[in-house]
Amino acid sequence: MVRDDLYITIPSFFRCPISLDVMKSPVSLCTGVTYDRSSIQRWLDNGNNTCPATMQVLHSKEVVPNHTLQRLIQIWSDSVRHRRVDSANTPPHPVPSQDQVLELIKNADRHNPDAFFDSLPKIVCFARESDGNRKFLARTDGFVPTLVYFLGNAGDKASGDQYFLEQVVGVLEMICKEIEDHEQFSNSTVKSDRDCLASLVLILQQGSMESRIGSAKLLESIAIDAESKLIIAEKSGLLPELLKLIGPEKDPTLVEAGLLCLIALSVPRRVKVKLVQLGAVKLLTKSLSEPNAAVSMTEKVLKLLEMLSSVKEGRKEICDDGKCVEGIVQKVLKVSGTATEHAVTILWSVCYLFRDKGAQEAVTKANGLTKILLLMQSNSSPSVRQMSADLLKIFRPNSKTFISCYDTKTTHIMPC
Repeated sequence: MVRDDLYITIPSFFRCPISLDVMKSPVSLCTGVTYDRSSIQRWLDNGNNTCPATMQVLHSKEVVPNHTLQRLIQIWSDSVRHRRVDSANTPPHPVPSQDQVLELIKNADRHNPDAFFDSLPKIVCFARESDGNRKFLARTDGFVPTLVYFLGNAGDKASGDQYFLEQVVGVLEMICKEIEDHEQFSNSTVKSDRDCLASLVLILQQGSMESRIGSAKLLESIAIDAESKLIIAEKSGLLPELLKLIGPEKDPTLVEAGLLCLIALSVPRRVKVKLVQLGAVKLLTKSLSEPNAAVSMTEKVLKLLEMLSSVKEGRKEICDDGKCVEGIVQKVLKVSGTATEHAVTILWSVCYLFRDKGAQEAVTKANGLTKILLLMQSNSSPSVRQMSADLLKIFRPNSKTFISCYDTKTTHIMPC
């Protein structure tokens, strides 16, 4: 089997577990795990005393250069450069026509995995070319079931190859929105005897950054009802891998795909409780502290926190972490209307419904009362203003500041 020169598979152990990029200066911790020096140094400089990959407490924060791995990476990098020079001197592969793609699909079915392996890179090029091509593939008889078959049979010779699986996931992610019978597609990947989820977990663990993004998007797409969400979330190792995607050190596109997938899965209560148990609240709190985070990213972090705050386990974690409450307050009126709505909903849940004293103190300490008053005057949605009014009822009796002189029926802040 000859792989298309346009696709270069990076050995997974060449990637830093934190940044997912190829390591430039690999160094090892006392736990034996190797990271890129700049990434692990940022982790340690932020006050962490655990190994990011294993979460073991570090008995020593010294790092040891991994010269053997650095030499292997250098040899591999040199070979990649030579391949790119060679490919630059040859004309690119043309995008196949619809008739050529139909012929490829006809000759490369589930009974001929080797032929399908060889044809898939050309089909990937075809899918990337246009929306029309993706719609064509999604509606070609037998093509989607064949992809699902190979995705769910990772044990055979061809589909067991990680590169092949990444190609299958890539095509499915590109065309899934164009599949007409989406319920059947979801059932075939989630509820059938074939273990497609095991292959997606494998890609999340070992795949390239692009294929991890594709896996997260595909999981989000097939989580169409409560049953499918539970089946996906309860697949061994899947939620922990998705949480690894949303660390503050990761690529923003990867983080966003992970957050969207987790939001889609977090409708059932059992999934929310499981995420809380896996440390999602602490991870999201770190994301809130990122000073240069994109607006869309902050909105999704707050949305997921809002969903977790709807269960008592999530509220307890949020309340027990003063930094989390403080981070939420800081986003009110600072990021966007959507972010403010998510943030106020969380504060209303922990302070008004749950009546947690620690959370109330954290809100006061973070100057949250002033923001609540400003919300009462703003053009926020009626639900936000109502939640703000409810919060004022909690804080007014215990406040000796100007808040005690504020009448919620007025339209501006009155001094004492």
